[in-house]
Amino acid sequence: MGLLGAVILVLYGIIPTYQAAHFGRVYAAYGGVFVVLSILWGWGIDRVAPDRYDVLGGLICILGVAVIMYVPRSN
Repeated sequence: MGLLGAVILVLYGIIPTYQAAHFGRVYAAYGGVFVVLSILWGWGIDRVAPDRYDVLGGLICILGVAVIMYVPRSN
């Protein structure tokens, strides 16, 4: 089971590098989504309701994702 978990974790880190978009942006956006999903996981699975600071932090992360992915850039 541990070996399978290790293989999945390695693939989890490698697969994003094959994205067509700029890898740094994709990875940073993924991080923001991961934070929000972690809060939701804690709420749904661990039954720990997010407080206002959890919600605020999650919103800041999603705002960061939007800036990273959708703000026009001049190259």
